[in-house]
Amino acid sequence: MLHRFAVMVALGALGASSVAPAQVAPLSAEPLKPAAMANPVLPTNADEPLVAVPTNSDPLANQGSEAAPSPEAEPVTRGASLAESVSLNRSSEAGSRELECLAAGVYFESKSEPLAGQLAVGQVIANRANSKGRFPSTYCGVLMQRGQFSFIRGGRWPAVNKNSPQWKNAVAIARIVDQDLHDSSVGKALFFHAKRVSPGWRLTRVASVGNHVFYR
Repeated sequence: MLHRFAVMVALGALGASSVAPAQVAPLSAEPLKPAAMANPVLPTNADEPLVAVPTNSDPLANQGSEAAPSPEAEPVTRGASLAESVSLNRSSEAGSRELECLAAGVYFESKSEPLAGQLAVGQVIANRANSKGRFPSTYCGVLMQRGQFSFIRGGRWPAVNKNSPQWKNAVAIARIVDQDLHDSSVGKALFFHAKRVSPGWRLTRVASVGNHVFYR
């Protein structure tokens, strides 16, 4: 009887050892992928380097970055001569619609004049824009005001060759006037006319520069 019991115990132990252990997945040839991180660090690419962009940045902010002026192209200080300022600010593109309007006024009214005469015309346009209600408050508004500039027709000006030296000078003058880099002898003048005409204005004459006479 005792022998039978021993045999039954041995058979029970042998049966228990055949219970499957906890399942373990076999090793795979492909390594396990780590869980995705909240701020992943992307691998570098020798041909296309990564550019870090803040999550709150404007997606258009970096567009046209190659066109940004270099330090050498930045406007000079007010201590420079007018010729030096013009030389460093010349460009075929004004950079904004407002500066383009100012440059157009300078170009069509005084492109054949000395730089001082062009500066004087640009200064009058700027003076009008800053006159606080007497004229429109923008360069384009001043230029497009009805009956003020004869070269404006239907809210437009004639086509311009933007690669011409005269246009590039006009752009430079517009930048100089806008940034107040050089004083003009016409001061706060708001009006001008060509020397060849005599409109008989009852205004205070300020100066005669180039081909124009200026008043306030």
